[in-house]
Amino acid sequence: LHVRSRRQRQMCIRDRFSKQEREALCETLKSYMAEELDRELGQFEVEFLLDFISDNIGAYFYNRGLYDAQTVLSGRIDELNDAILALEKTPGR
Repeated sequence: LHVRSRRQRQMCIRDRFSKQEREALCETLKSYMAEELDRELGQFEVEFLLDFISDNIGAYFYNRGLYDAQTVLSGRIDELNDAILALEKTPGR
């Protein structure tokens, strides 16, 4: 059994975003904080906030995406099952 430390799990989450994606996310957070909360964040602060969101809230959004994908896939499987049943032949005809 491979057990990862909390720090290793956090790094895995952070590493999933490219440098350009992290920059875009940080800019979005900076803009939001400035416009909506009248709070200017420096680069360190915004990266710290992004890491907090990724570590503590991101899993909820990720899991919701998985559940949504599972629902879509389940519907498609039902459609395939119906299509296969429609191909069934009655013996002797």
